[in-house]
Amino acid sequence: ASVHAPAGPALRPPHPPLQPAGMSAADTDQTEQRINEEYKIWKKNTPFLYDLVMSHALEWPSLTVQWLPDKRVPPNKDYSEQKLLLGTHTSDGEQNHLCIAQVRLPTQDAEVDARKYDEDRGEAGGFGGVSAKIEITQRINHDGEVNRARYMPHNPFLIATKTVSSEVYVFDYSKHASKPSAHGECSPDLILTGHQKEGYGLAWSPHREGFLLSGSDDAAVCLWDIGAGSRANHLVAAKSIFKGHTSVVEDVDWNRVQEETFVSVGDDKRVCIWDARDGKGDKPKHTIENAHAAEVNCVSCSPFSEFLFLTGGADSEVALWDMRNLGARLHAFKAHDEEVFSVEWAPFNESIFGSASADRRAMVWDLSRVGDEQAAEDAADGPPELLFIHAGHTSKISDFSWNGNDEWVCASVSEDNIVQIWEMTEEIYADEDGGDDEAPADHLE
Repeated sequence: ASVHAPAGPALRPPHPPLQPAGMSAADTDQTEQRINEEYKIWKKNTPFLYDLVMSHALEWPSLTVQWLPDKRVPPNKDYSEQKLLLGTHTSDGEQNHLCIAQVRLPTQDAEVDARKYDEDRGEAGGFGGVSAKIEITQRINHDGEVNRARYMPHNPFLIATKTVSSEVYVFDYSKHASKPSAHGECSPDLILTGHQKEGYGLAWSPHREGFLLSGSDDAAVCLWDIGAGSRANHLVAAKSIFKGHTSVVEDVDWNRVQEETFVSVGDDKRVCIWDARDGKGDKPKHTIENAHAAEVNCVSCSPFSEFLFLTGGADSEVALWDMRNLGARLHAFKAHDEEVFSVEWAPFNESIFGSASADRRAMVWDLSRVGDEQAAEDAADGPPELLFIHAGHTSKISDFSWNGNDEWVCASVSEDNIVQIWEMTEEIYADEDGGDDEAPADHLE
């Protein structure tokens, strides 16, 4: 069945998901009712919880979201223009696309005025004032759904995508028209070979231009140097293939300081730490067995510390690790009710990270609050390090991204076609910014 929904602003519970296996129709109805009730409560409370909320119904669900680094502030306007990278997951054989969306984000001054928004009109599905807007400005034909899309830091026009085949595509979006050709031909600028199956893990090196890692269902991690490819046939073979997992590799990430070090995680519950210079690629530098009680879905290396990284698992937990002592987790973050599919450190504060889950929630956490004393009623809402719960989605969240230009602004996409852009109210983190000198690493080690 299709979850095809009309494009346009939407802040409403979308069509309920299909009935999960093993659930009766009555159970499904009850679940839908509960989700709708929770959603109504959330919507009523948004003016008190957020400085910005935008919700937009895409034509098709996106499995991927990432802020592009572009930011332009038009003269005499109360908004900035920024870009989001999205994809499609269509049904019934409909054409898929890699998508660039333009986002108008109100400036800080405009946000305050926007709180007086008209509830009935509900511009852009929340409040951001009239200037808030999300619009797809470019579509590029893609063979099959876009499992994940990520831009290259050294040249943000270059976008790598994980496809439904074993190949990874690279598109230079500056060389493609804003409207795709009608006959559906997919013309990536490069095709990267080396995998045997599809997958989701994808990470460009922050250090070395054109170095790209990918993890797939074939239990392998591939590394490419896209500069090494011959442009004649557009094909680039993997520079190295790393085999240390016994099952699906779900995600990969580069260490932000040690330029040859990367981490992979997978369904074998294993975390592998690698040296990219290892020619044979058959032995990780370090392996953590049973890193989670179930599959490990995602990994994120700290932008501020060369030793800290996070993993998220099907056990609904996020774990913090220190490369200097891999024998045990530094801490487990517990508040999600279902699998964690996405985890990402905030680019602006070494203590903050976000996680997103099949439980329809995105959560923002603060390492520096681990171990803080709590009143009993606060403890009922979650541990002290749980800073914020974004409850605007009514379906599984597929991906999550921090905005690199505007602190505390996030984007998230869910399986019911919705993309949301949100920023918690400053009152929640205001006392955070006073305590930035307390390094989380010291706090936890």
